[in-house]
Order: sequence, then structure tokens, then C-alpha cells
Amino acid sequence: MKGIEALRIAMRALAANKLRSVLTMLGIIIGVGAVIALMSIGRGVEKYVTDQFAGLGSNLLFVAPGQISDGPPSLRPNTVKALTVADMEAIADPSRVPHAASVAADFQTRVSVTRAGKTVDVQASATTPEYPLVRNWNTTAGSYFSMLDSAERQRVVLLGADTYQDLFPNNEYPVDQIVQINEMNFRVIGVMESKGGGPGGNLDKSVFLPLTTGQDRLFKQKTPNGEYKVSVIYVSIDQSENIPLAQEEITQLMRERRGINYLDQDDFSIVSQNDLIAVFGDILGALTIFLGAIAAISLLVGGIGIMSIMLVRVTERTREIGLRKAVGAKRADVLVQFLIEAMALAAAGGFLGVALGWSLALLVSTAFGDFEAVVGADAIFTSLIVATAVGLFFGIFPAFRASRLNPIDALRYE
Repeated sequence: MKGIEALRIAMRALAANKLRSVLTMLGIIIGVGAVIALMSIGRGVEKYVTDQFAGLGSNLLFVAPGQISDGPPSLRPNTVKALTVADMEAIADPSRVPHAASVAADFQTRVSVTRAGKTVDVQASATTPEYPLVRNWNTTAGSYFSMLDSAERQRVVLLGADTYQDLFPNNEYPVDQIVQINEMNFRVIGVMESKGGGPGGNLDKSVFLPLTTGQDRLFKQKTPNGEYKVSVIYVSIDQSENIPLAQEEITQLMRERRGINYLDQDDFSIVSQNDLIAVFGDILGALTIFLGAIAAISLLVGGIGIMSIMLVRVTERTREIGLRKAVGAKRADVLVQFLIEAMALAAAGGFLGVALGWSLALLVSTAFGDFEAVVGADAIFTSLIVATAVGLFFGIFPAFRASRLNPIDALRYE
């Protein structure tokens, strides 16, 4: 019952001067609110990025020329040995990579696309017919090009969602319309569904055409042996647990094809979809913790505010303390009473801070339609515990000072 009585007295003392109590809690409110908001936004960004990578396809492996340490493919030196369509066909051989469900290749470059006097600069992806299956990317109008289109080097093209909006601002039906790519006529056969941002930029601001058409008619990018170059090879693995085995099989196959000796370094990179998600997840997770730690500095300021006001309370209630001791209160009773008041201030500020942080997280989610801040229960409970601990820590000195007052001197205090 002593604890309940002490809590009741603490609540009454805090309610006696509401404005001062609220101002004292302000540091805790802002600190907890900032921690909740920033951690929720950070986790939301982490989830958004993870979803974007997951949208690239199912159980994907990416095979690219050169080493990752050389930087992005566009910045790697020209001496890097290119990948070819023959490499893609070798990987697609079920006798060499039995766990490869689908394989596609992609050659990427920038092009100018014109229609009705309007020109947009977009990324062109010259791909193989298996591309939409591997990347899990469907059309919203028309259909993807076929094996026949690829074999006959047809001048057909599909538009990314943003490219379609730029070239057909009045939402006209685009299929069978004509656009010019680098001043060459192409027939639109479909529009890809919106994918949003992703590795390499805005995936919706692009066009897609057969690899054979692009290499023969637009890019003229071939190896000295006359083989078609590709920027990246996508390999969809049948089951996620087979990804490490398939990665090892592809590595061995590529080393054999490229004549790499046993101790020599690979001149290509194989990265799994899970690797990309893990790397970005680790980076964003560390950033979230860093932001939360910065916001937690406000809790320190709030704790100093609690210590200051509790020292003032000790001075104001000196005679009360003397009277309580005179009627039998022990030092421990006075110590516990003031500790409970400090912790009550911090806990109340913590609850108000959680409400503030949650509101800010919801506001950010509302402002950005495709983004959702993730408010975690662990962040809430941790913030409340830390806030209460701050109140306890910074309340120890004022409580100890109150408990050490001499009752005779306290009763004489004016």
C-alpha cells in the first residue's frame, strides 16, 4: 500500500502545478516522439527498399561483367570482358545449371524516343522474350514480344509506365502506334506495369525491345567474335534453398567459358537478390539506429530538466519533508517518494511522446502514398522504459538530497 500511496501523492504534487509539469516533461516528450518517428520512418524506408528488390523477380541471380569493387557497370573500364548471349544460353542449359528455372539477358543504354513532336530521354532495355517471366513484370496493355519477333528482328517496342504517360499524355491507346527511337520507327506493342524506383533508377522511365533488334539496328554492340553483348544476365532459380548451389554452378561454368585459371580472380560478378536485400537492409538498419541515437539526445536534455525541477520541488517542500520526518517518516520513505515523482514525470512524458511520434509517422505515411512508416512495438516499449529510466537516474540526486534533510532544520525553513 505504501507504493500506491506514494504514487497518489506524486500525482497530486504534479497536478498542483500543471503548466510547470508539462514544461518539465517537454524534453522527454520531444525526445521520445523523435525516437519513435525517426525509427518508424527508418524501418519504413527499409521495408520499402526490401519490397522494391523483392519486386525484381523471384529467387534471382544477377550475372554482370567485372567485379562489384570496380563500381557500377556503366563506370567500369572498357577492358572488362563483356557478357554475351552465348553465356546466357550456356547458363540456360539444364545439364549445367539444373536449378535455373528461367534465364534472360538485357543490354541497357540511353536512347531518345519521339512521338508527335515530343522527345524523351529514357533507358532502353534490349532483352530476350523470357525477360518478363524472370523479372515478374507484366504488361497493362498489349503483350510482350515473342520469340518470332526476336528471331525476325522486328522493330517493336514496349513502353514503361512513365514513358507512356510522357508520350501519350491524353491516355490514348498506344498499341500499334508508331514512335521513333533514335530517329528509327518502332511499333508500340504494349505498356509495362508500373514498378517505380529500383536499382539503376526509375524503372518506369524506360522502353523494351528485342535484343536482336537493338543490337542489329540501333546499338551495334558486338564482341570481336561478332557475338551480341549483354549488360546483365538474370537467372531465376526454381527454389530459394537452391540459390547457393546454382550460384556455385554458374560460377564454375563462367570460369570455364572465360578460361580463368584455378587461382585467378573472377572477371565477372554473381549477386543474389537476397544479397542485395541483406546489404541494403544492414545499411538502412544501421542508419535507423543512428537516427534514433541522435534523437535520444533529447531524452538527456529532458532528464536534466527533470533534475532541475525536482531540486526546485525539494526546496519548495522543505517544511513538508521536515514534518513527515517528524511524524515518523524514514529517509527511505522520502527517497522513494521523490523518485516516484521523477519517474512519474518521465513516464507521463514518455506516453505523450509515443503519441506524438506515432502521429508524425502517420503524417509521413499519409503525405507519401507509396510509403508506410512502420511503428514497432519494440520501439514503443523501449522508449517508455528508457524514458522512465531517465527519470529514475536524474531523480536520484534530488531524492537523495531530500532524504538527507535534517527534520529540525527543515521545520525551521521559511
